[in-house]
Amino acid sequence: MHFSVSGVDIFPLIPPLIAIIVSSITASAGISGAFLLLPFQVSVLHFNSPAVSPTNLIYNIIAIPGGLYRYIKERRMAWALTGIVSLGTLPGVFVGAWIRIKYLPNPKDFKLFVGIVLLYLGYRLLSDILGWNKKTKERNDILNKKFAEQVVRVKEVNSSVLASGLPSDAVVKTKCFSLSKVEYEFWGETYSFHTVPVFILALGVGLIGGIYGIGGGSIITPVCVSLFALPIYTVAGAALASTFITSIAGVIYYHILALAAISNSAIAPDWFLGLLFGIGGLVGTYLGAYFQKFLPEALVKIILLVLISILSITYILESFL
Repeated sequence: MHFSVSGVDIFPLIPPLIAIIVSSITASAGISGAFLLLPFQVSVLHFNSPAVSPTNLIYNIIAIPGGLYRYIKERRMAWALTGIVSLGTLPGVFVGAWIRIKYLPNPKDFKLFVGIVLLYLGYRLLSDILGWNKKTKERNDILNKKFAEQVVRVKEVNSSVLASGLPSDAVVKTKCFSLSKVEYEFWGETYSFHTVPVFILALGVGLIGGIYGIGGGSIITPVCVSLFALPIYTVAGAALASTFITSIAGVIYYHILALAAISNSAIAPDWFLGLLFGIGGLVGTYLGAYFQKFLPEALVKIILLVLISILSITYILESFL
């Protein structure tokens, strides 16, 4: 099948199948999977114009509600974190989209910077997993112990593997929300972070997301988990929600720029191709969010570490090619 906007020729069932596989793995870590689909479109489908970025954002818009539905239903949404991250990433997306079109049609130098940042976040996440930070290790041990006890308790009355996992009362409860600090409770433990640093980091994440069309979840999740020591069970939903909001804004902005004809390159997204990827992603993110509660936090962090390591190494290598 030929897609006239992108110039891609592909069997129409392949995009949704690829998206299901990718998003079902990434959604458990609060990542939509767009960052893996972008290189697939560029390298495999040879969709090389700036229009690939808004097409990738369309995937986010269609795919993410599947995962969000599960996180909201199970009350694992940290709404205060979602709001702060969304407010920070939105202006960054607008600026990033402009930079992508005007100055970085092939942004190799910037990829090196992003790759190094992600490499550092991967190191911090690895230190978290291996317990190199004593304070973070103590908090992780508490959560992991509770998870293990819950698994044993449930299996005593139900032998099904999928019967184990987070209990129904493991929900996010906001305790304090101000301009300076946010504090919430999850599964009997209290977590907190300062509002301004998260907002500033979200602004930078939005900038990167606007340039590459990845929404920003692949960066904001490891930041929150590794730098602010927040449990990934509570970060994943917030990261997906902010990615969803900024993706809508990004697509609208790219359309405005296309109508303004500020570039000779194709800018408007390939809606049909984005729709096919999005349909698969809708199913995949739902499955990923559903199965997250059955996975130990350490395993979800390992998944996240693998994903951002792939992204980091890919960006660094591409910057030298």
